[in-house]
Amino acid sequence: MTLHNLDQIYRQAVLDYAQHPHHKAPVTKADSCQIEQYNSTCGDIIRLALTVEHQTIVACHFDGEGCAISTASASIMMDLIIAQSLVTTKEQIKLFSRMVTGDDGDYKMLGDAQMLAGVTQFPARVKCATLPWHALSLLIQQIEGEYCHGN
Repeated sequence: MTLHNLDQIYRQAVLDYAQHPHHKAPVTKADSCQIEQYNSTCGDIIRLALTVEHQTIVACHFDGEGCAISTASASIMMDLIIAQSLVTTKEQIKLFSRMVTGDDGDYKMLGDAQMLAGVTQFPARVKCATLPWHALSLLIQQIEGEYCHGN
């Protein structure tokens, strides 16, 4: 398989995540732990909601308005973090940030999120890919600071 064919497979997989996102559901006032973030560069908005029990993410969902990369990134991220500890999730956030800024490393821990490594070729799209991850990082900070009810 050529590199071009492999690149096409990854692009199609990202588009599939964007067109059929996992864990996409409205974030409402009933969600006790939630956050909204905005990408001023392109106008993407993401809202995340988590349910954490005993320092483990037991449920998560997102909604918002964004480009295919932002939506795919959120969908992949939600698949990855469900049933993960907050400690593991924070490590995944750091790894994702390193990956999309072009650092070499072992990113197996990111699963399908590794498909988004190609955004390094498009600096304007890095913010799109990292928006959900940045929101997740801030939401975990709220949880750890006990600013969320019911966690």
